[in-house]
This record gives sequence, structure tokens and C-alpha cells, in this order.
Amino acid sequence: MVVSLIATLTARPEKQEELLRLLTDQVGPTRAEHGCMDYNLHIDASDPCIFVFYENWIDEYAFQAHLQMPHLQPLLSQSDTLLSRPIEIQRLLRLSDQR
Repeated sequence: MVVSLIATLTARPEKQEELLRLLTDQVGPTRAEHGCMDYNLHIDASDPCIFVFYENWIDEYAFQAHLQMPHLQPLLSQSDTLLSRPIEIQRLLRLSDQR
């Protein structure tokens, strides 16, 4: 079953540029992962400290493997200093046709 989710990361204002670099750097390697259907980074139109990933994975195994990838470690190891709140993950269930 496809895993679709939205991950929201809110930067501390003084860390916004640093977080942006880390997030941008993980897009390419993540898109190359087995099981990644799409992985898109967005920024909130009214708040430059809020970043949003929209992600689709072929299954739960692919998503769980993604969470263990080394290119996520710079973000995960510094999340307390970079983020003003914990990462919010919203899981989605697709209602429309998957074609």
C-alpha cells in the first residue's frame, strides 16, 4: 500500500537558512532511494521558517528504510537546535484513483 505523507518542519528563525540548506541537500539522495515515488520540498508562502515535504513511498518498508538513510542524519542529529518544534508528520490515505 502506498505511503503518502506531509512532513512539516519549523525552523528557529536564526536557523532558517541552515535548515533550508540541509533540507535542500537531502532531496536528490532521497529521490534516488528505492521506493521513493516523489519527494517535494515546499516553503510556506507566508512564513519562511516553515518547510513542508510532500512524499509518496511505494510501501511502509520503503518509508521506514528512508528514515534510516545517512543523508537524513545531519537533520535528525541537529533537530533540537534547528527546529522550534518537533517534526510534524501527517499520514494520508489516497481516495482518488491511483492511476
